[in-house]
Amino acid sequence: MGMWVGRGRKARAAYGFDDIALVPGTLTVNPNEVDVSWELCGHRYGIPIIAAAMDGVVGPRLAVEMGRLGGLAVLNLEGVFSRYANPEDVLDRIVSASQEEATKIIQSIYSEPIKEDLIHQRIREIKKGGGPAVVSSIPQRAERFGQIAQEAGADIFVVQSTVTTARHIATEYTPVDLGKLKRSLAIPLVIGNVVTYEACLELMEVGADALLIGVGPGAACTSREVLGLGVPQVTATADAAAARDFHYKKTGRYIPVITDGGMTTGGDVCKAFASGADAVMIGSAFARATEAPGRGYHWGMATPHANLPRGTRIRVGIAGSLEQILFGPAFTEDGTLNLVGAIRTCMGSVGAQSIRELQQTELIIAPTIKTEGKVFQQAQKLGSPR
Repeated sequence: MGMWVGRGRKARAAYGFDDIALVPGTLTVNPNEVDVSWELCGHRYGIPIIAAAMDGVVGPRLAVEMGRLGGLAVLNLEGVFSRYANPEDVLDRIVSASQEEATKIIQSIYSEPIKEDLIHQRIREIKKGGGPAVVSSIPQRAERFGQIAQEAGADIFVVQSTVTTARHIATEYTPVDLGKLKRSLAIPLVIGNVVTYEACLELMEVGADALLIGVGPGAACTSREVLGLGVPQVTATADAAAARDFHYKKTGRYIPVITDGGMTTGGDVCKAFASGADAVMIGSAFARATEAPGRGYHWGMATPHANLPRGTRIRVGIAGSLEQILFGPAFTEDGTLNLVGAIRTCMGSVGAQSIRELQQTELIIAPTIKTEGKVFQQAQKLGSPR
């Protein structure tokens, strides 16, 4: 499988959201009667959408509101909310910096030590507001922070880095034992990020309760430019879903896959589900919410890296409230508002009554689908995110 790119060297073709389209079904369903919920470790959530663990996207306020609306939001325990008692001043510095100085300022801000009492405080704030508390850390701090988060009352713990595998070789430090970590936690463990069939299977075998799928597609991520790493999200999701289905047949344990990054419109989200996702994790779309800490700015989780930042601060603007982004009403035609409404309408059009059925939708390779017959829209810059 694949095409020759040189003597003795093959490369496999891979596809992103702009490369495919979904084929309407042979029957249709009333969009108001489809089920968009999903399940993680026996808990059912009303909408299959998660706000990404980035400081410009999720703070306690947005996490509470996301929970009220039926979704999940992940608070980054490596971020400003666990480093500063008053993060508002710090966020002011980040969003007011010039583009030339933004990365340096972010690096200096994230050099402040993480404080255990602030982890407890932020989780309490979310729980007090009635939301499920979902928090994340990098693998190097996962064992310590996982226990702290669990003691503080967190509902879900996420281990997340640019690339996470079940086997990590290092002599300078002791790699995290993900299997041991899973056994030490009484709450669900979500692991990411990963993009290959084999790596997904190994993480499922060590006990992951869900996997985050995606390397490099995020709006504020520059891993593809800096490191050359990445797999387009349709292919990455389909490979992960194949691993999920194989693992389920082998063990009877269903491990949801969560497509993380690269989605800016309802159409992208629908394509992620049709590629095999059980849920999606979104950053930039929610950075545009009035409740988001970034005030119209968004920066990648790897931006603060001391020596090799792999992210940048971008301006996304304010689109409306979180509720409006999720449920409308939409006042633009570019697909960035009413994401849940888009999922429902898509499901109705392809005849899917559940997310599992949406995963079976016929896909076609159609790179011209966004431009075919759209000459007037293109000329007037309509119908695409602005």
